[in-house]
Amino acid sequence: MKSSSINIKNKRATFDYQVIDKYTAGIVLTGTEIKSIRAGKAGLVDTFCYIHNNEVWVKNMYIAEYLFGSYNNHNARRDRKLLLNKKEIYNLQNDTKSPGYTIVPLKLFIDEKGLAKLDIGLCKGKKEYDKRASLKEKADRREMDRAIKRY
Repeated sequence: MKSSSINIKNKRATFDYQVIDKYTAGIVLTGTEIKSIRAGKAGLVDTFCYIHNNEVWVKNMYIAEYLFGSYNNHNARRDRKLLLNKKEIYNLQNDTKSPGYTIVPLKLFIDEKGLAKLDIGLCKGKKEYDKRASLKEKADRREMDRAIKRY
């Protein structure tokens, strides 16, 4: 199967958080949810993950209702279970106990097998001055790229 063009990113996550560690997790979905994701109708704005009963859940992830769905269409913002190894869940659980650390979804994509996957990151919140520094770095990189293209 060819690689899919579905690649939904949480652009706000890299601005607000410093990513410490990344994990790729599967998602438990219904039939109409995967069809909506394949149509590109999903979003990761204001989304976060939490651990409950040794299971990782993603909360507030938006997947639009399927256009051709019938009475068994899904709820757009329901909690969805993430599939990770026990060791990964244990590591995330221990790391999030320390203050300032959280689990944030970074990217939603379809892998080469056609399954929906979610890249999640163990993140630490940035301070206001860190955000300004990252904006300055981005502007400097853009300026250097422009200077190289001119010559």
